[in-house]
Amino acid sequence: MVLIFVVLATLANKSFIGHDWVFPIRLGAYILAILAGATDLLDGYLARRWNQITSFGALMDPLADKIFVTATMLIAVEYHLMPAWIAVAVLCREFMVTGLRTLAAKKQVVISADRWGKLKTALQMVMLAIAGASWVWDFALREEKWFGVRLWYLWMTYLCGIVLVTVLSGLGYFIRFRYLFLDHSENKN
Repeated sequence: MVLIFVVLATLANKSFIGHDWVFPIRLGAYILAILAGATDLLDGYLARRWNQITSFGALMDPLADKIFVTATMLIAVEYHLMPAWIAVAVLCREFMVTGLRTLAAKKQVVISADRWGKLKTALQMVMLAIAGASWVWDFALREEKWFGVRLWYLWMTYLCGIVLVTVLSGLGYFIRFRYLFLDHSENKN
């Protein structure tokens, strides 16, 4: 679904298609992204409910989340819905934690998402839903005001909060699982 979303989001650029097609294509891409997120949540819920949690799922589910977040954030940057540094900060954390999970898997340790990781994911999903809605309905976050306050400032405050939670949650994984990469016994001959 992510690949189709990216294709639709790219086609929704007004210079590629006629103006009449922009809204339907953007809406289709947005609905597809929401379905991708919803099926991911449902999959996790059902796996826990039916006790079908596997090492493969614990490794691949966060990886699929990262692919989804990467694609949607790149589209958000392309359409000027967030500064690139926000996306870079979030994506650096995402791929560093994926690297840690890969190292853990090599040592037969499974790192599941903790409550901070889940909070980070929830905040990111809300962020992507808001960014997507403003993109679909062509809402000018930079110009609109709410009670006299430019929405862009509120939006940037929210994004900075997400970056803070994202970085701190990633740091938590590295502190908690530091034994995985501080183990010097591997280097001894």
